[in-house]
Amino acid sequence: MIIALLYGLVIGSFLNVLILRLPKEEDVVFGGSHCMQCGYRLKWYDLIPVVSYLVLRGKCRKCKKKISIQYPIIELLNGMVYVGIAMINGWQLSTIVFLLTFSILIVVSVIDYRYMIIPDSMVVSIFVLGVANTLLTGAYIDHIIGLFAVSSILFLIAVITKGKMGGGDIKLMAAAGLLLGWKGILMALMLGSVVGSVIGLTLMAMKKIEKKQMIPFGPFLCLGIAVAMLFEEILLNWYVSMFL
Repeated sequence: MIIALLYGLVIGSFLNVLILRLPKEEDVVFGGSHCMQCGYRLKWYDLIPVVSYLVLRGKCRKCKKKISIQYPIIELLNGMVYVGIAMINGWQLSTIVFLLTFSILIVVSVIDYRYMIIPDSMVVSIFVLGVANTLLTGAYIDHIIGLFAVSSILFLIAVITKGKMGGGDIKLMAAAGLLLGWKGILMALMLGSVVGSVIGLTLMAMKKIEKKQMIPFGPFLCLGIAVAMLFEEILLNWYVSMFL
């Protein structure tokens, strides 16, 4: 669990790089990290996940401007979820697939929430993990059907609504469908739609958003994907038991 936490924290730090640079189409591999306010090039000891933020009291070492709380939150979230996934799934190859997938879902959620876009690079990454998971499970037909089960539905919605359904959502659910299989991706769509509807209606009732205002669907789909990925069998058994 300690190993899982450490890996989660370190990868969580890289997720912050992806969240900041992908929307700007900046290089995520080369180019050192720097203060967004003064441009100060961060040293290695400024980049220790969570610890550096606490030591610096949330301020840049040079200009003393506030550092976004996003950095430690993403790092901690990723680390804690890595521990949870390792506890639920144990240490096996599929666990590595699930860990990396969850990290990608964090990036997709934050970027889609802020910019209403889903980077193709993140979709391709999930697709690659989907291929790996398909090979691990050996359930080729289930996963291939999953590739189209929800994405085709969303594509039809996009056509009918003349583009109100984002293309990024369609590609995301296609890649995730290959990862989860048809039962898992249908569950992910249902969960994401229910949570999204409840939150959307609540925000409208509170007059936080307008009735016709577009809200990003990606974060809700990512939530559905994450829950289905970890608890598909438990939820399916519970659902079936209600009718027996």
